[in-house]
Amino acid sequence: MDSNLDPTQVDFDPMAESRAFKEMMKLFEELSFMERIKRTLRGINMPHDSGEYKFAKLQIQRLAGPAMAIVLPLLIVVVLLSIKTHGQSGTGIVAVEIVEPTVIDDLEHEEAPPPEDFEFEPLDTEYDGPTENFAPETATFNQDVPVSPKPAEVNSVAIIKSPIVMRNIIGSRNPGQRGKLLAKYGGSAGGEETVMRALRWLKSKQLENGSWPGVPTSNTGLALLTFLAHGEVPGSDCPEFGPTVEKGLKFLLNTQNEDGLFKHRDGNNYSHPIAAYALCEAYSMTRNPLLKEAAAKSMVPIIKGQHASGGWDYKMNPATDRDDTSYMGWCAQAIKAATIAGDLEVDGMQEAYYRAIKGFQKNYRRGGGFGYTSPGRGGLSGVGVLCMQLLDAGHYEEVKTTLEYLDSCTFSFPYWEQQPAGFAGSIMYYWYYITQAKFHAGGNRWRSWNAQFQPELIKEQQVIKNAIMDMDGKMRDIGFWDSPSPKESHSGGGGAIQDRKVYEGAEQKIIDGNLGGRVMDTCLSALQLMVYYRNLPTFEKIEIGDMAEPSQALESTDVGIQITW
Repeated sequence: MDSNLDPTQVDFDPMAESRAFKEMMKLFEELSFMERIKRTLRGINMPHDSGEYKFAKLQIQRLAGPAMAIVLPLLIVVVLLSIKTHGQSGTGIVAVEIVEPTVIDDLEHEEAPPPEDFEFEPLDTEYDGPTENFAPETATFNQDVPVSPKPAEVNSVAIIKSPIVMRNIIGSRNPGQRGKLLAKYGGSAGGEETVMRALRWLKSKQLENGSWPGVPTSNTGLALLTFLAHGEVPGSDCPEFGPTVEKGLKFLLNTQNEDGLFKHRDGNNYSHPIAAYALCEAYSMTRNPLLKEAAAKSMVPIIKGQHASGGWDYKMNPATDRDDTSYMGWCAQAIKAATIAGDLEVDGMQEAYYRAIKGFQKNYRRGGGFGYTSPGRGGLSGVGVLCMQLLDAGHYEEVKTTLEYLDSCTFSFPYWEQQPAGFAGSIMYYWYYITQAKFHAGGNRWRSWNAQFQPELIKEQQVIKNAIMDMDGKMRDIGFWDSPSPKESHSGGGGAIQDRKVYEGAEQKIIDGNLGGRVMDTCLSALQLMVYYRNLPTFEKIEIGDMAEPSQALESTDVGIQITW
């Protein structure tokens, strides 16, 4: 994944606003009903490839159900009123008997006894938890500490009844649900404050063209995934980070080719599945038709590049039989995100989803572990476990035995080398997968790991005080991470040289790093601290807030998306 790309040489003119992107941004505007009607009437007469026409088509699709619900009953009433009853008519004689009413004595009503005096016992809704850089094994969450610039008492992205039924996934990222899930799965206010510092650091490092330093496509995809995990999307609901996400999406849209590939890529094109993953998540959270088109196009090379064995090789090359577990991991996550989106029209998606399970099984070592390109064990074992969990294969023997192998993993920056046999130097990359795999496994395995990784990531974040102004004009801290391993090969490398803090034999050293690698490490670390609410766990079914019940019957007009996260 090495790259010699210089982010300052990215061929992009920030002043050349593409018409397609301007049209996409209009879809985030809050319009009145009459404005929507006017724009719809104008759009149906525009060219079919224009944003105005797509907007009009989307509005017509949304209004079809309510319109039919009104028109059909009216038609039925009209038909019933128009039916004439044919039969004999004439004058008839009706005998009427007048009966004197019987006088009934008034009933005596007893007064109901007054209710007994009682008091409601208020429910304890406060969570006493740490606000400093500490998270105990059974961490709790203090709801008095602000964890988001958005008001937690109002679900700004609450799931409502619509033609799209998103089940057990996106609703977990709204402000109201984050606090509940942090408390439920062992998060802390200190961890959430650490996430906010990381998001502000990423915001401060975004380039003018919307990308991030390093390999532009992959690091932009990773940064977008980090903001999306926190529920940040373009629009007025996310005033602090919405514009940042908007610029990042603009960069990906403007650098995507007609064949779905992206203009800027690393040597092995890890960039593509990472960017596709981000576009699919962004579409799931915004339902923007232009993002839908870009996400669908990005999935085509992934589907076409899959081997018959179910795996993938570098550059999504279908002509080899080399199944690379690391590369497969990003392709599988992209396919999962595309499946969650629910209505991406890509041929072969479902077949690729289930075929991918066989690809990971091919590199499984009996007794526990996943190898790099053949059966084995090592740091990439977490990739195999997580991806099989996401692909609905978490109950397979390969997952169970590999989780047992990963039980001896540790999470410590100074002692990062103390891992099971077979691990190499890319520890931050391995931890990203292992943390998610243990979260989806649940139980004591997760509680034990949570007690290690959360306080360590909070403690090891490098904080810069009062470095950025928030939307209210208040100066805020920012923070980032560097991998503790001097052997970590940064696929997102590039950008300015940075002093990098690493550990060798538990001794701290400063070596040369780069800004692109720091972006990658910060994204992978922040995503771990958002594991509590980023995706709901695969080990249990969860109904939160207004989410649809899994057993609820779908209406004929609903687009059902059954998610087991």
